[in-house]
This record gives sequence, structure tokens and C-alpha cells, in this order.
Amino acid sequence: MVNKLKVGIAGYGVVGKRRRLFIDQHHSLQTIAVCDRTFLDNDAPKDGVRYYTNYEDLLSEDIDVLFVCMTNDIAPEVTISGLSQGVHVFCEKPPGRDLSDIAKVIECERRHPDLTLKYGFNHRYHDSVRDAFDIVREQKLGRIINMRGVYGKSKLLSFDSQSSQWRTKRTLAGGGILLDQGIHMVDMMRLFAGEFSDVYSVVSNSYWKHDVEDNAYALMRTDDGIVAMLHSSATEWRHRFRLEITLAQGMIILSGILSGSKSYGAETMSVVYSGDDDRGEPREVVTNYSQDNSWRDEIAEFADAVVHGKPIKYGSSIDALNTMHLVFRIYCADEEWRAKYDLSETIPEYE
Repeated sequence: MVNKLKVGIAGYGVVGKRRRLFIDQHHSLQTIAVCDRTFLDNDAPKDGVRYYTNYEDLLSEDIDVLFVCMTNDIAPEVTISGLSQGVHVFCEKPPGRDLSDIAKVIECERRHPDLTLKYGFNHRYHDSVRDAFDIVREQKLGRIINMRGVYGKSKLLSFDSQSSQWRTKRTLAGGGILLDQGIHMVDMMRLFAGEFSDVYSVVSNSYWKHDVEDNAYALMRTDDGIVAMLHSSATEWRHRFRLEITLAQGMIILSGILSGSKSYGAETMSVVYSGDDDRGEPREVVTNYSQDNSWRDEIAEFADAVVHGKPIKYGSSIDALNTMHLVFRIYCADEEWRAKYDLSETIPEYE
């Protein structure tokens, strides 16, 4: 392709820079401008790309695509601005602080049916998750009985705590560890099991005592009887990602996830095959994954949708709304946290 799609990136922190790496590797995309408030204090990149300190100036550029890598409080506003300017938008998760944020985005999206909007739930693109989904979808081990998932890190703040203070403020972040990181596990449980009708939870901020939760425990059940247990934690001193899927004829265990921090251990998928008399020690096959292709493949799907007018497979606005809805059902299933996340406002039903 001679004429590449011109890309602007709103928010040029760790995630924005990582997105650019794979944007510029794609044959249909080229970054021409970025914005970040930190450019006020630091030298801008000297790489020919134009830089700005706010997204309004970025949107004055002649861009075709906007990547939104900003804090939860402003991400919906920037997404709506991009769509209103007539550009395709890729926005990082979560889609906002609450359900009303994503509902406003969807209303704008409906007014621009010719544009593509995608949300970044990149865990669905990890090779271990995709391989596990193929096994479940093809029912190679029968139906799902239950799932157990743990996703945790040692604190809400990164080592560069100055730039991540916003994560502890509910007015800016909307939620804590569940909305920030656990949303990936919620999204994958929806991917494997479908929608959950019953939700019970305990949500707390008893350790770090921020304005947002540091632990969320959920017990959920689908209409057809699949039970899922989830623990999203900011007191997991040994960083952990683990999803166990028990099926009628075996089990799938996803352990570790390849990430930028490299702190969640090796990414593996263990497939356990139950037998008639295995005495609790069945045959097990372990696959190791050495490359993280999720960022590359997620951007490739988005670019393909933009160029060829294809529908979004994963990360559509409705997908994001449904995942956010389950996150907030977990919040509201705990009576103490229900008051913090009042869902009395009616959110429209979308299809």
C-alpha cells in the first residue's frame, strides 16, 4: 500500500509508545503526530513526528486514525472527539470510569456508522488464550463445568508513582484493581463462558486504603450452570496470572502472561486429559509461549477493519459495554460498595 493511514496517538506514556512500535510496523499505518502533557517538561521526540501537549491540537492534524491511550476520566471525551472529527478510533481499556461513559461513546458511534471503533482488550490476542479458546469452542474436552481466575500485582501504583497517582482516585479512575487489571480476567471469562446471570462479591480496600478497591472477589454463574470464581488483587506480592477452566473430559490451565513488566512468569497452557482411572494424576501436555504477538495482532485486526470495512471481532463497543457491565455488577453485589457505584441510572440496551 502506497498511501498509509495517518495515525495520531493521544497519550504517549508507556502504552502509547508500545502501541506506536506496532503501529509503525504495520504496512497500512504510520504515526505522524502524538500528544502528551509531559511534553511541557521534557524534550519532545526528535524523530520527525509532530508533538502536542493536548489532544485538541492533535486532532487539528490531518489524521485518519486516532489511538487513545489516556486516563479513564478523559478517554471517553477524546474518543467522542475523534469520532466527531471523522476519524477511526482505537481506545485502550477500560472505555471509561463507568457505564454512562461508554454509553455516551456508543451514542456518538451510532451517529458515525462509517467509522471503526475498537477497544484494546489485548489478552484475547495472546496465543495461549487463543489456543485455549479453540479447544473450548471445538469442545475437544467437552463442556465447561467451572472456571477459577486470579490476576494480581503488588500495588496499584507503578514504580513511577508520580505519573500513576490517578489510579488511586475514584473520580479519575472510576475503580481500582478490578477495573484497571481484573477487567482482563472478567473479559476472558465472558469469552469462554458467555454472560453471567448471578453475581456475588466481596470488594475491599482494607490494605492500601486508597479511594478504590485493592481486592475484589467474585462468584458468578451463567444460566446454563457454569460457575466462575475470580480474584483481582493489588496485594498479590508475587505477581500472578492464572486461569483454570475445568471441562467434562479434562482441564485447561493458563499460567503466566507475557507482559511489558516480565513479572508474571512464563506464559504456558497446560491441557489435562481426564481418564477412567487416573487417580488424580492424569496425562498433561504443556505448551510454552515465548513471544507476545497480542499487540501486533490486535492492531492488525483493527487496521484490517478500517481498510476493508470489516466488523470488529473482539473489542467492539458492545463487547466493551458488556464487560464493563459485569465489572460494575461485581462492584454492586457487595452492599458496601453498591453506594460507591450507584447503578440507578438506566443504561440503554444495545445490540
